[in-house]
Amino acid sequence: MSDISTAWLKPYLEGKEREKMRLLYFTDTHLRGNTPQSRLDNLPETLKSKLEEVVKLAADLKVDYILHGGDFFDSPSPSLAVSGDLLECFRQFSCPVYAISGNHDLFGGNIHSLNRTLLGFLHRLGFIRLVLPGEKIYLKKHDTVLQLTGQPYHYEIDQRDPHLDYAVKKENADLALHMVHGMLLERPLPKEANFTLIDRIKDTEADITLCGHYHSGLGIIEKEGKIFANPGALVRLSNDKQEMTRRVGVILVKLEGEKPVCEFIPLISARPGNEVLTREEIEHRSDLRIKLANFIKEVRQNAEFERMNARRIIEEIARGEAIDKEAKEEALKRIAWVEEELRSKRVREIR
Repeated sequence: MSDISTAWLKPYLEGKEREKMRLLYFTDTHLRGNTPQSRLDNLPETLKSKLEEVVKLAADLKVDYILHGGDFFDSPSPSLAVSGDLLECFRQFSCPVYAISGNHDLFGGNIHSLNRTLLGFLHRLGFIRLVLPGEKIYLKKHDTVLQLTGQPYHYEIDQRDPHLDYAVKKENADLALHMVHGMLLERPLPKEANFTLIDRIKDTEADITLCGHYHSGLGIIEKEGKIFANPGALVRLSNDKQEMTRRVGVILVKLEGEKPVCEFIPLISARPGNEVLTREEIEHRSDLRIKLANFIKEVRQNAEFERMNARRIIEEIARGEAIDKEAKEEALKRIAWVEEELRSKRVREIR
């Protein structure tokens, strides 16, 4: 990333002399060693390029601390062979890294499994510093004291009283910053999901609440003098339409007197969505569902259920009709799965 000009960073550097503290926040890196079907590029190489740019940004912007909002890894126990190069990028930060754990960092999303995960191991080594539930960390620079707290992912997040996870008390500090790996939104999602609305926790005493988990991001929202932000995931794993157009970036937190400032900085290394994401698999599955539905319709119209079992129905109709081979195979797979479930259920009942 050394060939990237830093001239465009000038607006973010203005006023550095009077600022008391700077922090760089990003989230949901999902470090992994393979590339999902939704990507057209080599994802590990893309991740490495992005992390190298973040390291360079941190140096150029002269930040004092790095903050990570969870889902450091895509699985709780990735192989060292595939994560080594990516972890080397984190080692190059010249300032402390504070983080919280996300659901992908934990076995079964269980916070009690943290000590058995690679993220927990890195914390014990001092590679990164995990902020644990209920813990208050005080960061100081000159005459500014920042209270840093964090709420990692757990089973009941965005389901129980949100104040238990999102609201904090500010004590013995000039400013308070709270990180949460939860689905904080400004307005409800149209689809079913667990989430928390900003209006429900705007009475928090945290001056800044930084979230992750929701890959599409929240942006930077100010309500009643408080900042709520989520830049979105550093990696785009989904190929939905929102991810195709989303800009990938980080948030620069600048503490100036009593009023903090948050600014979104897009990553130059993050290519446009249509260059790295493909919707071919989604469209293929949609087409397959249509073919499968038509196949089932043919089964219902032509088969004599009383005299044939499901497999014979499929084989007979497939021979007699111009049925798509892939639809036929999918139907057989589903029947096999049902049969296996029924067989297992009968065995359990016998026992």
